[in-house]
Amino acid sequence: MAAFVLLGAALVGCGGGAAEKPRAPKAKTPTASHSPSAGASAAAGPKPARVPAAPPTMAPGPGGLTPVYSRRAQGTEKVVALTFDADMTADQGPRAAGGERFDNPQLIATLRRLKVDATVFMTGRWAEEYPDQAKSIGGDPRFEIANHSYSHYAFASPCYGLPTVAGPDMTADVQRAFDAFRDAGAVNVVPYFRFPGGCYDDAALRALGPAGVTAVQWDVVSGDAFAKDADAVAEQVLDGVKPGSLVVMHCTRSAAPVTEEAIRRIVPELRARGYRFVKVSELMGGR
Repeated sequence: MAAFVLLGAALVGCGGGAAEKPRAPKAKTPTASHSPSAGASAAAGPKPARVPAAPPTMAPGPGGLTPVYSRRAQGTEKVVALTFDADMTADQGPRAAGGERFDNPQLIATLRRLKVDATVFMTGRWAEEYPDQAKSIGGDPRFEIANHSYSHYAFASPCYGLPTVAGPDMTADVQRAFDAFRDAGAVNVVPYFRFPGGCYDDAALRALGPAGVTAVQWDVVSGDAFAKDADAVAEQVLDGVKPGSLVVMHCTRSAAPVTEEAIRRIVPELRARGYRFVKVSELMGGR
């Protein structure tokens, strides 16, 4: 399969990993139980807690290839998933130390204020640089954290000049990101993966098979990477969204500086059209 390169201006800014077998995060089971009703027998114990459904995933493709999801293909329900890539490459620590901001807390605050559910595709290196933010995002029920690799190196080449992860190291790179989310204390982590730069081929899909993730792409490119005109970004999203769409944006202040401003226009206009904002897990589950 040719490299999947839909991102018109890839955000090149968002290592090796441990050798243990990759594992997707498991849904957390609540421990609270319900009290028996007044008419229940005293001998009757508390009702069992309701276990939430695990995040939906797609079945592997032929030969164990990692499945790829880009939008809800059927139905007319006006739902849309806004997704935000929190990018930082493994070698950008010196730039962060020098003051470059790869986070965007104002964007997250605006999503909360507007009551927008969203999925953040986070690199492990970003979670290491901003562990408090990773924990906050991953502890907020409005958000879920998905995997954008640890290193933000490419999984297929060429890919916008990104360094490339060697095939044998791909699953370890993905697992290292999941480990970084866990170490930061993030709770709402889903077994979804987005290829850095949107670039992949059959070799990458085969290499990630053991990780048990579903690869998530998009059908609407926001064009916010390196953009300086918030209205142009908003127009591109508003023109592209249709029922079941999945939008790719960025949560990286230095390389996507107008995203928060664009969101302040996108959200009310889509709501005026009757759209509801959902996380990828809800979009994929078809609820």
